[in-house]
Amino acid sequence: MKPSVPPEAGTPSGLERQNSSKVPLRREGDGGTIVGGERMPTKLTTQNGLERPAQSAATTATGVRVALVEDDAGLRRSLERMLNLSPGFRCSCSCGSGEEALKLIPRNPPDIVLMDIHLPNRSGIECTALLRQQLPQLQIIMLTVYNDADTLFKALRAGACGYLLKRARPEEILEAIHEARRGGAPMSSEIARQVVAAFQEPAQAGTPDEGLSRREQEILDHLLRGFANKDIATRLSISVFTVKNHLRHIYEKLHVRSRTDVLLKYRDTRSESDGRPGPR
Repeated sequence: MKPSVPPEAGTPSGLERQNSSKVPLRREGDGGTIVGGERMPTKLTTQNGLERPAQSAATTATGVRVALVEDDAGLRRSLERMLNLSPGFRCSCSCGSGEEALKLIPRNPPDIVLMDIHLPNRSGIECTALLRQQLPQLQIIMLTVYNDADTLFKALRAGACGYLLKRARPEEILEAIHEARRGGAPMSSEIARQVVAAFQEPAQAGTPDEGLSRREQEILDHLLRGFANKDIATRLSISVFTVKNHLRHIYEKLHVRSRTDVLLKYRDTRSESDGRPGPR
């Protein structure tokens, strides 16, 4: 009988050990890699039903460039694989620490950064703030296990444009990247509820909504209650395009750039009116 040999880091059990139980990961033969409980295929099917090998970074010359900052080696490799197997995406940089990210990302800025919060020595929130100082246009989505409001708002204040939990499905992560590219503020539904909980009181006189039309005020009220564009359109019996058009005017009048900026602006205003400092 041959002696058993411990699996290497690249084998299935090695990945599971390195992942530290943050997200379920495993490989199943030809079934592909599992990320967030979902299987990423090693082959993709074209519209005519023919199978072809999934694209990799080496064979995909274009696509959304995504940098990863994650200290868990197993999870980081699985995210790399998910991105490189997804048409229109590629992992352009993979970092295991905040220090490495601050060194590598400014050299070749990506389109999007997926940033862990709990990193050794330097937190992902601190790393986000420093990267945004160097690259003000850089879009950073936090990908973390932390779901408390304090951590959420600290990350947003540091410059993050979105906030996802690590148990998000692969398609949710990919859609969040697209949404951030479109100027949105992607958040896991559980995180969105945390934001809504901070804005339970209706807007009052003296808040930043002065100068808005009646329809814009209606849309703003729904936004502050946490409704997505599609839900706002349904409730007000208008098209999603009309909602987006009104939001653009709202952002211009409030001198903000995104839904997240609106939420932070209202939170600060209400904290000041209550005599309480805003989150830091």
